[in-house]
Amino acid sequence: MTVKPTIFTKVIVLIILLLTPVLILYTYTNKVSMNIIEDEIQSSSLNRLSFFLQQFDTTVEQLAMFPSIFGADPYLRQYAARPSDNPYQRIIEQNRIREKLSLQSVSSAWTNDLTVFLPKEEIAISSNLLMSYNEDDITIFSKLRGWAYDPSKRLEAKQPGARFVRQIVEPYGTTSPSKINTMIQISFSTSNMTAMLDSVKSGGKGDPFFYRYGIESIGSSTMQTDLIHALMPILHGEQLGEEGKLVTELDGRQYVVFYVLSKQLGWHLVDYVPMGDILAPIEKTNTLFYFSIGLLLAMSLLASYFLYRNVQIPIRKLMQGVQRLKRGDFSSRLQYKPNSDFDFLFERFNEMSEQIQDLIERVYAEKLRLNEATLKQLQAQINPHFLYNSLFFVINTAMLGDTRSVVAMAQNLAEYCRYTTRMEDQVVELREEIKLVNNYLTIHNLRMQRLQYEIEIPEVMLDIRIPQLLLQPIVENAIVHGIENKPGDGLIRITGTIQDKWYMLDVEDNGVGMSSATLIELERQLARPMDTEISCGVWNVHQRMQYTFGEGAGLALSNSKLGGLRVTLTWRRNDIDDSAPNRG
Repeated sequence: MTVKPTIFTKVIVLIILLLTPVLILYTYTNKVSMNIIEDEIQSSSLNRLSFFLQQFDTTVEQLAMFPSIFGADPYLRQYAARPSDNPYQRIIEQNRIREKLSLQSVSSAWTNDLTVFLPKEEIAISSNLLMSYNEDDITIFSKLRGWAYDPSKRLEAKQPGARFVRQIVEPYGTTSPSKINTMIQISFSTSNMTAMLDSVKSGGKGDPFFYRYGIESIGSSTMQTDLIHALMPILHGEQLGEEGKLVTELDGRQYVVFYVLSKQLGWHLVDYVPMGDILAPIEKTNTLFYFSIGLLLAMSLLASYFLYRNVQIPIRKLMQGVQRLKRGDFSSRLQYKPNSDFDFLFERFNEMSEQIQDLIERVYAEKLRLNEATLKQLQAQINPHFLYNSLFFVINTAMLGDTRSVVAMAQNLAEYCRYTTRMEDQVVELREEIKLVNNYLTIHNLRMQRLQYEIEIPEVMLDIRIPQLLLQPIVENAIVHGIENKPGDGLIRITGTIQDKWYMLDVEDNGVGMSSATLIELERQLARPMDTEISCGVWNVHQRMQYTFGEGAGLALSNSKLGGLRVTLTWRRNDIDDSAPNRG
């Protein structure tokens, strides 16, 4: 059926058609503008990073020239070639060299140590008075070319942190301490880099740091360690060139990462900025525009509001009420008060719903009473053949003089009859049902002499309240249709289990069993009205369980490992307790 558009729908469509071109045009131009501005901002950030690194490399390059400049000092060359034999004179000459080293060192804005190592004399002359000669330094650093990163802590030289080191040796290229005349070394602490990064960070956004694969990063004193550690695996997985950018996500936020390679140290200067910070000005403009569009749309919709309120809403409420009636919700009532001509329709609808609900409840109540009468009649039935056979057993056994068997049969039969014929309590504890089944099986055991049974029920399940005569019909069905039709010893096994929110009782036998096709057909018949093709007791139990315990409860049939049939009774836990109503 074709649904005709309402007047309100037509008005809304017209407003949307007017505003859509404006919105599309703005969205397109805004996207182009955002791309351009984003590229410019990112380019500006990269240029700022490159400018800072250029200043950094210039300072490092100046420090790299210190060893070469001081290596050409004639006084140092003269001392290294012909040191004085007079100890006092040597001390004076060393002090002069130390003064020159200090003057050279302080010419840089960075804190640095300029040191001359003389392996043959095993002395070190340094601008740092605490620097001492260490042959390991000669062995390690003489082999290195260019700037080398030294992460070791040198407490004796007041250098508790890492440092960068560069040196020249005389003769050039010599690495053996015994052949080296002089080694002039310049070093600066990473604290200089940290201070420089602090000044850059205080002047703008971002959190720049120096990065090199496999080495702990060097950042400002206030760097966000957690974010940088999270960024490390991403940087490790990238092939970083001389400069560039990449976009990644950290802690649910998108970041733009910029990097520039230091030509002096071989480290990358990295900075990261949240994408939201870059686009914040544009997003504010977008918000203002969309707010204006929203305001315009709201003003446009205001014209159609009265139409919607007085016509569209009442029609929709009426349609919803009809749909609920169609789904079977006869308690549906329309509470809306349109204060218009629709009031008459709403009142007539509520009257109609009330009349339908009253009719349905009457029919349902009659059905329940009929159902309860049927259940009580079924519960009161005793199989006459079972009763006759039991009484004949008593007569024959009495004639044979077997008093104990007569007493046992009479006691169990009396208990069985007393339980099955009582009508005052239709909900009982599971232990009472088990006692009835035990009486029933004992009677059959006395008659057949070849029937054995096992009952294993957890103690916690015995207090559960269930409808009366729920288990006995299943056991009776197992004996009549399973064990009696098969020669040899018979076995009935009853087990109880608790699985999550469900109680389960399994009744198994080693009788003739059923084929898979027969089991499937039998399970289908359980949901149909009772007919002659299905056992009255089995159908009765299935219907009563669904009626008492609700959705998910009932019987399931399958082949037993014992060789016969297994019937599983399943119902939800805690649906029946001591305060449960008597549903009969």
